[in-house]
Amino acid sequence: MMATMENSALHQLIPILQTAIGPAIMISGVGLLLLTMTNRFGRITDRVRDLAADIPDSPLYRGTNRLQQLDILWRRARIVRLAITAAAVSALCSSLLIAALFLTALWRIDYAWLVGVLFAGSMLSLIFSLALFIRDINQSLLALRLELEQARGEERDPANPRP
Repeated sequence: MMATMENSALHQLIPILQTAIGPAIMISGVGLLLLTMTNRFGRITDRVRDLAADIPDSPLYRGTNRLQQLDILWRRARIVRLAITAAAVSALCSSLLIAALFLTALWRIDYAWLVGVLFAGSMLSLIFSLALFIRDINQSLLALRLELEQARGEERDPANPRP
């Protein structure tokens, strides 16, 4: 009788474990995305420090593309910070989703709306994070364009910063 009860509980747990695999894999993928974004954030920060250190030493840089590059880097840092936050919220929602799946099964309560909200929150946060990541890539191209123009000796019109 005891073995039958344990076997029955195990059979009830298996579908829950199968359902929880998706959010667990998503957490792993978002973790890799977070690693990429934090590395990017570190590179942006280092680049800002390098450019800012050059400006006070030489008055030649005043009014050149260096200040525009610093502005772009500041925007990029804010964008990447927001992307990191959104990705972390996505991972958090996925973690809460796994917990909610187990708790609703354990307590035999029907909170399908909670599972749906957590799943939607996780996906929307991930989508927002990826959109911001794409925005950062476009901003980095703008900074690269300014650097290429400076290397060629060209000056960019501040009123038209698009590449």
